[in-house]
Amino acid sequence: MNAVIIAVIIMLVLSLSRVHVVLSLAVGAFVGGLVAGMPLENVTNAAGDVVQRGIIPVFNEGLKGGAQIALSYAMLGAFAMAITHSGLPQQLAGVIIRKLNGGEGNAKGEGAVKWLLLTIILCMGVMSQNVVPIHIAFIPMIIPPLLLVFNRLKLDRRLVACVITFGLVTTYMFLPYGFGAIFLKDIMLGNIRSAGMDTSGINVMHAMAIPALGMVSGLLLAFLHYRKPRIYQNNTTDTEDNRAAVQQQEPSTYRSLVAAVAIAVCFAIQLLYDGSLVLGAMLGFAVFMMLGVMNRSAASDVFGEGIKMMAMVGFIMIAAQGFAAVMNATGDIQPLVERSMALFGGNKGMAALTMLCVGLLVTMGIGSSFSTLPIISAIYVPLCISLGFSPMATVAIVGTAGALGDAGSPASDSTLGPTMGLNADGQHDHIRDSVIPTFIHYNIPLLAAGWIAAMVL
Repeated sequence: MNAVIIAVIIMLVLSLSRVHVVLSLAVGAFVGGLVAGMPLENVTNAAGDVVQRGIIPVFNEGLKGGAQIALSYAMLGAFAMAITHSGLPQQLAGVIIRKLNGGEGNAKGEGAVKWLLLTIILCMGVMSQNVVPIHIAFIPMIIPPLLLVFNRLKLDRRLVACVITFGLVTTYMFLPYGFGAIFLKDIMLGNIRSAGMDTSGINVMHAMAIPALGMVSGLLLAFLHYRKPRIYQNNTTDTEDNRAAVQQQEPSTYRSLVAAVAIAVCFAIQLLYDGSLVLGAMLGFAVFMMLGVMNRSAASDVFGEGIKMMAMVGFIMIAAQGFAAVMNATGDIQPLVERSMALFGGNKGMAALTMLCVGLLVTMGIGSSFSTLPIISAIYVPLCISLGFSPMATVAIVGTAGALGDAGSPASDSTLGPTMGLNADGQHDHIRDSVIPTFIHYNIPLLAAGWIAAMVL
């Protein structure tokens, strides 16, 4: 059996069995490494040179790569908590609740508010990838204060998770702007060219249009599937009680204006300096302190609560980097593709389906489509050339195979992001309410649409 397949299956089975995702990733990585024949420690020769890398050193090296991500998320959590402390989200939620109270018993009015909220969240998800490329940074700022509104509307949070994930994933895999420019142009086309295929004159939006329509169909099915009301309790958690303890002042216009300025500063820094989420969040937090919204004693409590809110996401991302490092070190990704392709010979339809399924498996394990593309491009492009796929079809196969599994992966920030916002009151399970719904509604339609694109382009 292929080590990558075994590792991913073990990780997914453990996660579905309610074993914590961090532990599931670690167990899957070690089992996959052992199946691939990797020793636990590095094997050296008489001269002290490493002749075979061990699982533990590789896993630890991968953990280092996740430290920057975890720190960024921790700072983001602190900044989001500072915004909550300012009262701006509560004011926005209060306006919506007052509107609902004013239309007591008006089902039509509640329906209008529901659709307005979902539309706004969808637009935020789309704009977070290109217009204001902050990725999941908007989620902990906007979603937790709206949970009481969702409860009032009996809105199924699985639908909200699907809406957010659609905006996060479909945007970068179709629109070549912001994160989409990195995914489509820099990584995908760059690696395809490096693998020996001429991509001049290829319109990436044309190539990815059919897969994007698959994502749209999945979103429409999610609206249909989760249309029924779902009851949630208006309960509080220890974290929320602690948040209330640090909110020493009532929301005011001045405090809300300061919050708006801090958000603008944070976004501007990220636009000016690529990958500067830590700096942007830090300066945004400083704005609250300098303009008197938080005093020094409150700042420590707010900062600590923000870090606690994001701690789980940070640890999962760190563990995911270690898992990905071990999977790459096994060397079993390329044999997985080659053996799968050997089963179907020159059948283009089966070959395309196999490449897409392998891409789904790899991304599900690694948790990042951006990391999957460089791995599969070097393998897929020569295969596509030998099988007679056109350059446009090759781009569609590689792009879809990379994007498959981003939605529905326990270790992907496209599912972790919705969970960290929707589970603020402890009523949204990561696996059952974010991972499984997004996997069903996006990976299955995307797989079908990617296969169609490979056949017709």
